[in-house]
Amino acid sequence: MSVSVDRIVIFNPLAGTIRMNFVLPDLEFEYDALEPHLDSLTMEIHHTKHHAGYTAKLNSAIEGTDMEGKSVEELLLENSDVPAIRNNGGGYWNHNLFWSTLSPDGGGEPNGDLAAAIDDSFGSFESMKEQFSNAAMTRFGSGWAWLCFSDGSLCICSTPNQDNPLMNGGGVPILGLDVWEHAYYKKFGPARGEYIQAWWNVVNWEAVSGNFTNSI
Repeated sequence: MSVSVDRIVIFNPLAGTIRMNFVLPDLEFEYDALEPHLDSLTMEIHHTKHHAGYTAKLNSAIEGTDMEGKSVEELLLENSDVPAIRNNGGGYWNHNLFWSTLSPDGGGEPNGDLAAAIDDSFGSFESMKEQFSNAAMTRFGSGWAWLCFSDGSLCICSTPNQDNPLMNGGGVPILGLDVWEHAYYKKFGPARGEYIQAWWNVVNWEAVSGNFTNSI
């Protein structure tokens, strides 16, 4: 995956040891850069409150345990039965992917190998888009919709809460859409479908293509 784990080495003078902490990644654009499709206030709250909260709680959950020093992917594969890891590790990883596949210059359609893989797996880009939107729309309550690479082809699924396909061997996510209400309610209210359609306009297909290449 091209979505790397952001970690920082911190010296703890009280313990006299070096420990590793996960850090909240900076966005590669301003909060208002995705207007009018995704609004500035939601973006800021989503990043500085929700994602930051998952990051802090993940660090707290692993501090002083044998889970320190592991990548977030290792934590999700090995410790997803631990609620604090499943919820906060999932929230941390999911949002890292989410931000990295957004761009003010996004939208349109992919090209190259990813476009060919989409045609092979779904028949056409429009068919993939329809199936993905349906997965996002029909996810009951809070959760995510995913485009994944699994067993040599692309597939679409959705997961509840902050779960993701890495936890159950469902494939490697290359694109994910957050359908928690905090991701859209201030602008769209209960109109999740309008949010989904707006989101397609800011998908960074270059980043998704990179994720696809790295997942093969």
